[in-house]
Amino acid sequence: METSDQQYTNEEQLIEDKFQELLNGYLNSNHRKKVEIIERAFKFAKEAHKGIRRRSGEPYILHPIAVARIVSHEIGLGSTSICAALLHDVVEDTEYTVEDIENHFGKKIASIVDGLTKISGGIFGDQASAQAENFRRLLLTMSEDIRVILIKMADRLHNMRTLGSMLPSKQYKIAGETLYIYAPLAHRLGLFAIKTELEDLAFKYEHPEAYNQIKQKIAETEESRQQIYNNFSKPIVAKLKEMGLEFEMKARVKSIYSIWNKMESKHIPFEEVYDLYAVRIIFKCPNEADEKKECWAIYSVITDIYKLHPERTRDWVSRPKANGYKALHLTVMGPDGNWIEVQIRSEKMDEIAERGFAAHWKYKVGNSDEESELDIWLKTIKDILEHPEPNAIDFLDTIKLNLFSTEIFVFTPKGELITLPKDATALDLAFTLHSDLGFHCIAAKVNHRLVPLNQKLHSGDQVEILTSKSQTPKEEWLNFITTAKARSRLTASLRKDRRKIIAKGEKILKDFFESNHIEYNNDVVTKILSNLGIRHRDDLFYKIGNDEITPNENIKKIIKGKSQNPFMRYLKLSFGSNNGKNEQPKPVTPQQLTIDRKQTYILRDENGVKNYKVADCCCPIPGDDVLGYVEDDETVVVHKRECPVAMRLKSSFGPRLVSTQWEASESLSFPAKIEIQGIDRIGILNEITRVISNELIIDMRGLTIKANEGVFTGTVDIMVHDTRVVESLCNKLRKIKGVQKVARCKE
Repeated sequence: METSDQQYTNEEQLIEDKFQELLNGYLNSNHRKKVEIIERAFKFAKEAHKGIRRRSGEPYILHPIAVARIVSHEIGLGSTSICAALLHDVVEDTEYTVEDIENHFGKKIASIVDGLTKISGGIFGDQASAQAENFRRLLLTMSEDIRVILIKMADRLHNMRTLGSMLPSKQYKIAGETLYIYAPLAHRLGLFAIKTELEDLAFKYEHPEAYNQIKQKIAETEESRQQIYNNFSKPIVAKLKEMGLEFEMKARVKSIYSIWNKMESKHIPFEEVYDLYAVRIIFKCPNEADEKKECWAIYSVITDIYKLHPERTRDWVSRPKANGYKALHLTVMGPDGNWIEVQIRSEKMDEIAERGFAAHWKYKVGNSDEESELDIWLKTIKDILEHPEPNAIDFLDTIKLNLFSTEIFVFTPKGELITLPKDATALDLAFTLHSDLGFHCIAAKVNHRLVPLNQKLHSGDQVEILTSKSQTPKEEWLNFITTAKARSRLTASLRKDRRKIIAKGEKILKDFFESNHIEYNNDVVTKILSNLGIRHRDDLFYKIGNDEITPNENIKKIIKGKSQNPFMRYLKLSFGSNNGKNEQPKPVTPQQLTIDRKQTYILRDENGVKNYKVADCCCPIPGDDVLGYVEDDETVVVHKRECPVAMRLKSSFGPRLVSTQWEASESLSFPAKIEIQGIDRIGILNEITRVISNELIIDMRGLTIKANEGVFTGTVDIMVHDTRVVESLCNKLRKIKGVQKVARCKE
């Protein structure tokens, strides 16, 4: 058995070895060698964290070293960022202050550590308002020095790599916020490799079984995939060598998360995901001016050998993505009859694709506009921060609108090129150009054709915005705008207008009271609210100011207590007591026991009484990967882990989550819906119903089949015990001749 002295010596050796690995990687990079300051930062951090351990039991200092290693090796940053990464937890977890850091290491490192300390504890704390505030801080510090967010990304990546030592409920929270914000943020910053790993790690903890199944299937198909790739690449390699090109050609398998996403969205099994891998050609190009020409020369070689898919060529060389990504993508028919995507990049393009904006700085010369897209995005972030949403969840969603960078490019009448998110409307463009244009926009002309405000734009459209001074912002616009700027400006304006209408309504009611010699006080207003079924006084004033309610004799009767006549009952229904439904008194229930968030909560049904509620948004059934959300009254609401509502809960209400597990039960039945598609023929309906009725444990509640032009689609409503029954039925239905696709519907 190891003595404490031996353990201490072994740990000291491990710490030194890990630091040496970090240092060696830095010395092999292109950065100026500032070893002395890195060694000082390491010694300072090691001393500050002395005796502290992580949840896994290892010395705490190993975490900052690992983060610094990611910053240096995987993102490619220099000595300032490495020092800040080594020191990133010192101010938060020890007695040292930012001033101490500044005295020892200078202003620049201190300001980055300060930025990291402000956003510590993840973007999301325990309460939504605190989460939004943390997120605002993150974005503000990011717009001051982008290295803050890059180091934060490294910190999150290491935490995800070591997530196994955490409680399951903590794992869901951290994995959820990683998918909700960090992965999109990594994508927006062009950190493709980190984004992919974050998604895969989050998926591993959210859906461990699905993760392991896909991982195993990828390994099983490796040999056949390699054979197809060899056959495909052979003629291309020969031709490129004839050209005298220096290049590397390799096949890259899709990430496990993106394969699962495709299977879920298209309702297909693993075997039907044909674009499992992409082929990448990375060529050397000493002269940057020749990159474009070389890309198209390689494109020409490939399309001379293989048949091109006409609609799947993507030219990001002429017009890079907003996160800096440059490449030429094409899809061709491979020798096995399946489509294969080929990505053509220079070495510089490849480094930028993997390391994002961190790599831009390495190549930036003089005052080039290489970072202009990032600057534009940061400006948009600042703009949103100046007009924040009061609701924290809405604020996070508004920011998320701007994180994904699937773009379109449109032109103004003067030929100015504007970048917008995919599915942006004419109104989004109006707000992008100027807020006043957005507020007074009445329509647009797209390619000289008059279109409404909600018209979706496409790349290459020329758009002219038409305005009117009499136009004012409308609430229904929120249903179709997509950009973060448009949404934040519009909601700010609507709130302003609402305040004016509330003030007008309050004045009308006060004037009515005065003219009828009624004293205006809280009791009187509360009496009106309860009789009309309105919750808040602002809502009452808004309805009055908006001419939805007119103060008249009926209001006087309410105040005098004569309100139970048929007309007043009608009035109460009209003005929205619980959306027109009479409120029923809630049954008195015994005091609920407090749910232990640290233990796995077993979902059971005893004599028809469930100890949980099934969420209406995703309707999980036993066998689904689920988690529990604990409500104020300690009721556990069960969601599928991939449900969009659960995503927001994981991101925003981590402490309310509980790990859950279904109790095995054959007595309970849950509703499920199956979708079937196939080629129509005589007798196929009989075969489908026979297969279902032969399954004795399935109770069929409904069957709808529609046929059109020789193709049928249908849905089957069934009651089942768990997901295994559904999967077994789907497999049997797939074997029927003519049935092409069978999948459980997402609720």
